[in-house]
Amino acid sequence: MGFIFSKAMNENMKNQQEFALMNARLQLERQLIMQNEMRERQMAMQIAWSREFLKYFGTFCSLAAISLTAGAIKKKKPAFLFPLVPLGFVFTYQYDLGYGTLLQRMKGEAENILETEKSTLQLPKGMITFESLEQARKEQSKFFIDK
Repeated sequence: MGFIFSKAMNENMKNQQEFALMNARLQLERQLIMQNEMRERQMAMQIAWSREFLKYFGTFCSLAAISLTAGAIKKKKPAFLFPLVPLGFVFTYQYDLGYGTLLQRMKGEAENILETEKSTLQLPKGMITFESLEQARKEQSKFFIDK
């Protein structure tokens, strides 16, 4: 009788372990999908911000170009046109970020760094561990009671 009861308990325990493992895997998959969704939304917001900024900055650059050109012609000093050079660089960067291939180039460079320069990504003092977190928590806690 004890053997039958023990066998049923073992099988029930095995089924519970399989269910827990499946549930943990499902939860991890959901977390990964959620993190990816959040990353994609953040990137979309960054691109949208860049495009919106480009509209305002483009208007500013256009007005500056017109007024600086008019001033250079009126005063007969081409030095008035020099501020257009850095403004042009900033405008080009923002255009490339919002509508060009800058993000793809950055992604490619990031992949290259991950593949070939792994040592530059390592944290000082190595990876954070549970023990190091617990030690820091104990040092900061005023109400810590060691059992």
